[in-house]
Amino acid sequence: MTLLRTAEVTGLTSALSETLSSWRKPLAQFNPGKTVTDPAVSLALGGDCLADIATLREHSAVFGRVPSDPTVSRLITALAADAPAVLTTIDTARASARAAAWTHAGQNAPDHDITAQNPIIIDLDATLVTAHSDKELAAPTYKRGFGFHPLLAFVDHGSAGTGEPLAALLRAGNAGSNTAADHIDITRKALAQLPITTGGRPGKKILVRTDGAAASHAFLSWLHNKRVSYSIGFGLTDTMVTALREVPDSAWSAVIDADEKVRDGTWVIDATGVLDLATWPPGMRVVIRKERPHPGAQLRFTDTDTDGLRLTAFATNTARGQVQDLELRHRRRARREDRIRNSKDTGLDNFPLYGFDRNRIWLAIVELALELTAWTPMLGFTEHDARRWEPKRLRLRIFSVAGRVAAHARRTHLRLSTDASWSALIVTALTRLAALPAPA
Repeated sequence: MTLLRTAEVTGLTSALSETLSSWRKPLAQFNPGKTVTDPAVSLALGGDCLADIATLREHSAVFGRVPSDPTVSRLITALAADAPAVLTTIDTARASARAAAWTHAGQNAPDHDITAQNPIIIDLDATLVTAHSDKELAAPTYKRGFGFHPLLAFVDHGSAGTGEPLAALLRAGNAGSNTAADHIDITRKALAQLPITTGGRPGKKILVRTDGAAASHAFLSWLHNKRVSYSIGFGLTDTMVTALREVPDSAWSAVIDADEKVRDGTWVIDATGVLDLATWPPGMRVVIRKERPHPGAQLRFTDTDTDGLRLTAFATNTARGQVQDLELRHRRRARREDRIRNSKDTGLDNFPLYGFDRNRIWLAIVELALELTAWTPMLGFTEHDARRWEPKRLRLRIFSVAGRVAAHARRTHLRLSTDASWSALIVTALTRLAALPAPA
């Protein structure tokens, strides 16, 4: 029920119904918005295929009338026939709902009090999804698997939350890891989802962060022209590694961790003045970290040129800030591994349909499920550790708590067991959600 209330107060259900109205058949009993939202809710509850909407159908007192499996299948087929337009309209509805959710969240919103020194962070990363049967455009992957290679964009909620998806690009399994056109496409879609970007350029208050797969001249030049901040993994050439030999040990600074304590055996330096960056965008800095490889780590060829110390680097256009702080900020991109893991636990680990465009619609439904899972704690659990709970824990403690719907005095009541450990938290969340006005 908390998921449904979140969909209502953010206007997601109504926005989807309005934007997808063109694909509603004249005699259809269900509008496309509900037919898309219900599978998203089923994924948020732990489903992994369209047929899992049956879990909602079993509880009509909570979810109302739920479309049948053939109704859902027919709609997905119809939407896939016009996939580009459909995905655009779904993105429009998502952006509208996100703006409402962040407005309701107030000081807990990801864009609250952001500045160029404290930007909102977009994390980009790709992942491999195995196809266990023949699917359209499924192909061998670089890890000798078979399936798809989607590219994803998440907004980082920091240590206070779990993050939420902004954009997703379904690609064939043999899609390149460092394709600049794909990174530009996913970033453009992600920027369009942010309320702050409405009506103008985003500026330095937005930081795009990713690994070295995106470190191409074309992508970095595009980000430079968009005037957004970036922190992107950077590959070092043999010439660059050789140039570092002339840098004295005294020029390296100790690396700090999240608790502002020194990390033993790890150092960092701003190598912008040491490396030749003439062909890269102006204003770009390269920060290099060297560390002792952990026991059992596979060494690289360049490690033999640095006394056995491993070198990693990233490029950024952030002009101000201590180099240790910039390095810590970039290292925190590891959070996107949690975002991807949670996504695969919410439908991304399975593309159940044969057609590529149908699976693109499926991926959009996965995004909706992830957003509902992120917005519900952000709006309902603002003062509780549940704000940081991952999907599995939310399902076990919140979404699957037994209750009874009863009617009394012309009112409908949800009765939860007083012995349920998390019933008070559920009531608090529902009360907060009920107090939020739905978008006009």
